[in-house]
Amino acid sequence: MILSDFDLRNYVREGRLRIEPMSEDTIRENGVDLRLGNQIARLRQTDIILDPRNLPDIREFFIMETGESFVIQPYEKVLVSTLERVELPPDLMGFVELRSTFARCGLLMPPTIIDGGFRGSITLEIMGSSFPVKLHSGERFAHIVFAKLTSPLSKPYTGKYQDQKGVTLPRFDR
Repeated sequence: MILSDFDLRNYVREGRLRIEPMSEDTIRENGVDLRLGNQIARLRQTDIILDPRNLPDIREFFIMETGESFVIQPYEKVLVSTLERVELPPDLMGFVELRSTFARCGLLMPPTIIDGGFRGSITLEIMGSSFPVKLHSGERFAHIVFAKLTSPLSKPYTGKYQDQKGVTLPRFDR
């Protein structure tokens, strides 16, 4: 069952779903809009092989930037994060998608799933359009739709991305 704006307001009011900072105008008909944070990680072009079993320093594959706006170059792949920190209860999960306005500009974002029990900002991948697109920190750029699970999770999320802040680079098990 997808939560409506009425259900979302109740979950937030009762403290079962936390989104901080929260703005009333970001609660939409069947989800919540998320705003762009002030960090970006650009995937670096390199001949170094990323081998999860023999991993060099992961930062060699990314260029980190902080700012109030970012230009996504044609077909460039970047990681961004949400301004908001979310905390899901064990009976909800979330689907994150790019807002349609940005999709209509040719930007792409693979679907991202947020597990029940997750806490933190959300790191998302964006793929550039056929022309440069400028994104501004604080701008609503993604949308999360919450689904109620048939029963609360017996094992809520406690993974390696719990409590992440800002853009979080990949973390491989060693």
